Amino acid sequence: MSKKIYVGNLNYSTTEDTLGGQFAQYGDVLSATIIKDRYTQQSKGFGFIEMEDEAAADRAIAELNGREIDGRRVRVNVAEDKPRRDRGPRNFDRAPRGGFREGGFRDDRY
Repeated sequence: MSKKIYVGNLNYSTTEDTLGGQFAQYGDVLSATIIKDRYTQQSKGFGFIEMEDEAAADRAIAELNGREIDGRRVRVNVAEDKPRRDRGPRNFDRAPRGGFREGGFRDDRY
């Protein structure tokens, strides 16, 4: 069974190939992903590795945590599932807030 690993404090110039290569020393890497900003595509400084073998993943976590990758000491640990927030039902039928409504700007002074 595969294991997902969190890698934090990455250098912004670290690539997915570099990150995957560091973990490939310990076993088969299924995926290496660096999280990027949606608009600028710049790294957010953290990423995830998925390794095929759990024992290899545990060994990689133990040996790479606190080690330098591209000049930064990285934090490596088991990735935890992010709990989903229930935002409730979305209501797209309501009127827009403030400002413009049906034909122009609403001004209560007139």
